Amino acid sequence: MRWWKILGLAGVAGVAATGVVIARAERRRQAYTPDEIRTRLRARLEDSAEEPAKPDLKIVGPADQAP
Repeated sequence: MRWWKILGLAGVAGVAATGVVIARAERRRQAYTPDEIRTRLRARLEDSAEEPAKPDLKIVGPADQAP
C-alpha cells in the first residue's frame, strides 16, 4: 500500500510543477506591451506571406470517386 502513497505524491508534484510552468509562461506573455505584440504579429504575418502554402492533400469530391 505504500507505493500508492509515493505514486500520489509524485502526481501532486507533477501537477504543482505544471502549474509553475504555466504561471511563468503567463507572466512572460503579459510582460509584452501592445506595441511589442503588434510588431511581433506583423513580423509573423510577413514571414508567413513570404512562403506560400503548398497543399499536399488532394481534395476528393463525388466526381473523383469511382461508382
